[in-house]
Order: sequence, then C-alpha cells, then structure tokens
Amino acid sequence: MVWAGFTDKLNNAVAGSRIGRYFQLEGSGAYRERKGTRFTTEIRAGITTFFAMAYIISVNASIISDSGGTCVCEGTADDLTCDLNEEYMACVFRVKNDMIIATAIMSMIASILVGVMANLPLGLAPGMGLNAYFTYNVVGYHGSGAISYETALAAVLIEGIIFLFLSIFGIRQWLARIIPMSIKVAMGCGIGLYLCFIGLQSSAGIGLVTLNSSTLVSLGACPAAYKDSTGACKGHTMESPTTWMGILGLIVIVILTMYRVRGAILLGIIFVSITSWPRVSQVTYFPYTTMGQAGFDYFKQVVTLHNIDSVVGKFSFDLSSREIWIALITFLYVDIMDTTGTMYSMARYGGFTDKAGDFEHSTNAFCADATSIIVGACLGSSPCTAYVESGAGIAEGGRTGITAITVGFGFFVSIFFSPIFASFPPWATGPALIVVGAMMTTSIRNINWDYPGDAIPAFITVTVMPFTYSIAYGVIGGCVSYIIINGIVWLLDIGTRGRIRPDYSLRENWWSAAFSRSFVPHWIRYLHGKVVGKPIPWHDDEFDYGSDYDKEESTSHPDVIVNSSSLHDGNTDIASLNHSSCPEKHEVY
Repeated sequence: MVWAGFTDKLNNAVAGSRIGRYFQLEGSGAYRERKGTRFTTEIRAGITTFFAMAYIISVNASIISDSGGTCVCEGTADDLTCDLNEEYMACVFRVKNDMIIATAIMSMIASILVGVMANLPLGLAPGMGLNAYFTYNVVGYHGSGAISYETALAAVLIEGIIFLFLSIFGIRQWLARIIPMSIKVAMGCGIGLYLCFIGLQSSAGIGLVTLNSSTLVSLGACPAAYKDSTGACKGHTMESPTTWMGILGLIVIVILTMYRVRGAILLGIIFVSITSWPRVSQVTYFPYTTMGQAGFDYFKQVVTLHNIDSVVGKFSFDLSSREIWIALITFLYVDIMDTTGTMYSMARYGGFTDKAGDFEHSTNAFCADATSIIVGACLGSSPCTAYVESGAGIAEGGRTGITAITVGFGFFVSIFFSPIFASFPPWATGPALIVVGAMMTTSIRNINWDYPGDAIPAFITVTVMPFTYSIAYGVIGGCVSYIIINGIVWLLDIGTRGRIRPDYSLRENWWSAAFSRSFVPHWIRYLHGKVVGKPIPWHDDEFDYGSDYDKEESTSHPDVIVNSSSLHDGNTDIASLNHSSCPEKHEVY
C-alpha cells in the first residue's frame, strides 16, 4: 500500500509537469494525451525492452569484429585469414572490446533521439542482418572481401545522410503510406513470426530449432558435445539443459502474464539470467572452456571503461570501386524496407497509426533513425535500426518516448557495466521474443482474407520474413506480388471493358485513406502557409489521431477498442494491444 501510494504520487507529479505534457502522459492536459500512460509503467517498459535488446551489445561486437576492423591481415598460404596469427587475433580482440562500448554508446544515442524527437517507445541499435551483411558480404571475414572496413563505414555514413534527406522531405513517409493496409498488418504478423524464429534458435534464443542439411531446420536442443561443425545436432535432441531452462523461462513469463503480474517479461528474463550465472550448474553461461573462462573473466570485472580509438571515425572515402556502390545501394533499399516496416509495425502495435497509413511523429522518427545511422558509422558500426524487441516494452505498457529514453539510459549504464550486460544468456531473452512474437501475430485476423488479391500478398509477407530471415524481403515480396496480381486483374478489367472482373465488393479500399492527405511534408505546408499569408495550425498533420476531446466518439466507434485498464496497470492485454490505445477519430483500417 505504501509503495502503491508512492507510485501514484510520483505518476501524478510527473504527469502534471512539463515533462508529462511533452510526452503526452495521461492527466497532463497535453494535446492528444495518451490514455493509460503512467511514468512508472513507461520506466518498467523501457527496462523490459532494454533487457530484451541487451544481447546486441555482445552480438554486434562479435559480428563486426569478425571483419577484422582496422587490423591488417597479411595472410599466408596456410592461413589466408590470419586465424593462427596471434598478433592479428589480439588486435581483433581489442576491436571486439571497443565495439562493445561503441555499440552501447550508439544504441544509447539512437534510442534517446527517437524518444525525445518522436515520442515513440522504440529501442534503436545496430541492425541484426545488416551487421552480418556489412561483415561477411562487404568487408569479408577478417578483411577478405573486396572493400576495406574504412571504406564500408564511409558507405554507411553516406547512406545515413541520404536517409536524412529522404526523411526531411517526406519520401520515406510517402513510401510507408502507399503500402496496402493488408500488407502493413501482415508486416507486424511476419515480424512476430520472425521474432519467434529468433527466439527458438541458439544464437539469440533457447536453441529448440537447429540447422538440418536436408530440411534446412529441425528439432535441436542437443548438448554442445553432440553438434557438428555447422551447429546441427548429431543426436540427443531435447537433452540440452539450457533449452529446458529457456522453456521454463517461457512458462514463467506466460503464467505471470496470465495472472497480469506487472513486468512479467522482465521478471522472466531476470530469473533465467541469475540462474545461469553460477558456474557449478548445468545451465551456466560460463562453462569451464576457453570461451567460457574468457566470458567469466570479463563478467568478474563488473565495471570497466576504456577508449575506443580503433573504431571511432575510421573513414576512407575511396568510392571508385563498383562493389562499394553495390553495397551502398543495398544498404539503402534494405534499410528503407527494414526500418520502415519495423517502425510502422511497432507503431501500429502501440496504437499510433491512423487511417491514412501514417503513424504519429513519423517525420521525426525517420529523421532520428537517419541520424542514428550517421552516429553509428562514426562509431565504427553498420546501420542502426528500430528493434522488433521494442514490442516487449510495448507489451508491458510502454506508449511514450519515456520508454525509449529509459532504454537509452540502460545502454548508458551498460557502457560502464558492459561485463554484466554482455552476460545475459540467449536462453533468457529467447522466451521474451517468443511471447512478444505470439502477441504480435494475433493481429493476423485483421487481414482481409475474403479477397485473394489482398490475402495472398499478405500471406507472402508473413511467411517470407521468417523463412528468409529478412524483414525487408518480406515487405518486398508482399508489395511486388500485390502489384503483379492486382495489376493483371486491373489490365483484364480495362481490356475487356469490365466483362472479366472479380468480385470487387470484397476488396479492401485502402487507397482512399492513403491518398486523402497531402504527400507534401507538413513542415513545408506550414512554412508555405506562413509565406502566402494563409497559415495552418501546426497540429493539422496529426488531425486524424484525434485529441483529448474525442474520447467519447472514439470509444463508441465499432472499429476502435479502447481498453486502458491493462495499459494503466502495465499488464499485457493482447486484444487491446492490437487496437488503438489512444483516441482516434477514424477507423484504423
């Protein structure tokens, strides 16, 4: 009771302050205050998102350091990639340690930027997939590719600058709005399956699914001693103690969620992590091996800080090769599709999208993302992007930029406590990804399954994402198939003068809403109005999101369900999370 009284006073005090008004907390009196938002809930949601994302600190450092960084490899016939060169490998180890701190710094800056600029509960960090492409396809393992590490970073920097230009002038927002609504809904479902797939693997999950040379994937969960060089199980499936520990963590999270325990996902992650730190157990994260000993030695430091000279500002603007332009273009289109899809799906999951297919503060969000790419390049890493793990915080009730700032603060602390935060085992975060994936996939019922022209492209979007391990390919597959299928139908309709046509009554009319608003960025229209003497209100661009005074109308709308109880309490209510959690004037789709 004492704690509840304290939190109530704290929430009311923050809501009544300028901070509460800026972040649109409930009770702040702000324009379009977000119903059910409380300061303590936002903090807890941010902590949850951070713990779900914390694995990127060590994973990104491991992947980027595989490029060799600024280390120079003078290979021999017997050792082309310098794996046996102790001096070179010592240099690579320094690059990895530098990248741990650099990853924490860039993730901190990126998350705080999107929180302050866009007031969205999103965590940003170097993108998984993009970092692998940067290392293994562009630079090559230990610098064995056609492009140097320094030149690849220059390409990332240029990409960030181009992104910033596209975001300021509304081109990225335009791309997001013209994507059909069924595909937008499918993107969230596909990301949910993608998250679940990650959570089931061993690299960032519980290890239940593993490689199989015949069927690509198969049931795994075998001890490390029974894995071959590719990571596939040779036998003894379902005998891995860490997998069973992850399954226990999954059960704990689900049961706590069913009982609406606050911070269920976070409690599950902490429970499994603490259980996995002692070295005397079968589920230890620090076994008595060379890698386990190195990890435990780093873990024992608890607090450490050093300069990162080997990765900061290492640019080489040698853009004469064909490969660097291919890499630049690839970074551009993959990041556009990946980030746009992730941001929209997270915004829709949090209830920030409107009938025109845009989401609140989208221009600021995309500008923050582009700026974070530039910052990431300066710190020696591949492009930053919005993380689907943000869904874990949204599931905990996060609805404002305070959640993102809390994520940034978590990364700030991890700069000093990097040994601790780099030691969360994947079987601790994997269950969180599975649960969040299940929550995100529930919106699949909102796809228009009655019209094949909408349903099939949406289905392709959902399935291609996890099967190709790429959000971008899923979005591309869905959009291209939509254009081809519906384009052929349209040509037949026109060519036969309407004699051959499907039943259009079942078709989803998404374009009326998408094209109902100007594609010119609001800041340009605002300045133009000032110049010509016909000023427009600054908030006109967000009129479709509703305001404080429209709660009655939005609550009675049959297509918008406002259920604030679970959000207010910080509990996970799947039904309410798949609908708008803030007042809206119009239907979502």
